[in-house]
Amino acid sequence: MISSEQGLFGEFGGRYVPEILRPALCQLEDIYQQLRSDENFWQEYLQLTQEFSGRPTPLTPLPRLSESLGGAKIWLKREDLNHSGAHKINNVLGQALLVKRMGKQRIIAETGAGQHGLATAIIAARMGLQATIYMGSEDVERQYSNVFWMRQLGAEVVPVSHGSCTLKDALDEALRDWAASVDDTHYVLGTACGPAPFPELVTYFQRVISQEIRAQAKHQIGALPNAVVACVGGGSNALGAFCDFLDEPSVRLLGVEAGGRSQQPGQHSIRLQGDLASPGIAQGYKTLFLQNRDGQLGETHSIAAGLDYVGVSPVLADLVARGRVDATSATDSEVTHAFQLLMRYEGIIPALESSHALAGGFALAKKMQPHEHVVINLSGRGDKDIFNIAQALPQQEWLDFLKREVTRTEQRLRESANNPNREEQYVSNV
Repeated sequence: MISSEQGLFGEFGGRYVPEILRPALCQLEDIYQQLRSDENFWQEYLQLTQEFSGRPTPLTPLPRLSESLGGAKIWLKREDLNHSGAHKINNVLGQALLVKRMGKQRIIAETGAGQHGLATAIIAARMGLQATIYMGSEDVERQYSNVFWMRQLGAEVVPVSHGSCTLKDALDEALRDWAASVDDTHYVLGTACGPAPFPELVTYFQRVISQEIRAQAKHQIGALPNAVVACVGGGSNALGAFCDFLDEPSVRLLGVEAGGRSQQPGQHSIRLQGDLASPGIAQGYKTLFLQNRDGQLGETHSIAAGLDYVGVSPVLADLVARGRVDATSATDSEVTHAFQLLMRYEGIIPALESSHALAGGFALAKKMQPHEHVVINLSGRGDKDIFNIAQALPQQEWLDFLKREVTRTEQRLRESANNPNREEQYVSNV
């Protein structure tokens, strides 16, 4: 199990926050430290994931794709089959149990691809909590289907329209909200970043992924896999997939970052390789950030909204620095190709974030031997990305459908305006 030295992972991590947030973080750390050694709490968490989210998620072989690519046999850890469609629900369910113990009634969150925001909205509805979700306005446009569902679930979604209008700006706004509302609000931070204890706490809940991979691989393969591959945005799904193998040197661990359009500044989100990023302190912790010579956070790009974060988990930064985790990247075009390969050969629609792991995992598998096995963590499903994929692979048929849908929606709005009681009657019936 990953643990820090007073919130530090090597030179990374820590807690650099306004004084007003320190009591809340200390309270959270105290509760977390009490519960992480409480086996009854872990069993309560596992029961919740089974009854509400559908765990354990399966380990799925890819026979046709493995044969086509050559090299190692490829398996997918199916986090896309969780309720809400992504691994994000693991962390949210765990933090929901902490909220119950703290007795708070409001939760806030930041989100990039929308999957963490959706999971937070779901658990708020389930537990009767008030929820506010901060999301960069660019990400709102890219992931509007998730925004639609968050609002239908009763959450307030706040678009953040300054800076790069993406995840780092949403995280800033969530921290500002928390500083002003800490007495009755818990910040459900969505990835293994931010001030201590969040990096360790989020990893603790996501480790259920690697625990299951380990048990399933022994049962289905008869041994541990030779490699585990995951995409890297903030780092939560990667740490979840890697956690239980850190003390197994025979298992190679590979994180795949967003190579974007190129390695020019603002065109990628590569932080763990080369000297494209450098150590810095921002958003409450120290890690590798993309930044300019004056120390200002840089711009990022990825075809996947969930991977264009400017920093990276301090846990991963330390693991890469110590040589335990390898890092590579996949460009937007490589990601789109991997996305198509999985659909055409295996009938599975992956999220664009997860398609980075597919691209890196496919390339690795081709270099491995036929008797070896590589597990790729499929962190999310791709139905949320239909508009992004339709833009990447434009078709006249899709454009014609959108025009018809606009016409139908406009007609529906006119009917509602002429008969407002119809909507009220519908809500009353619900």
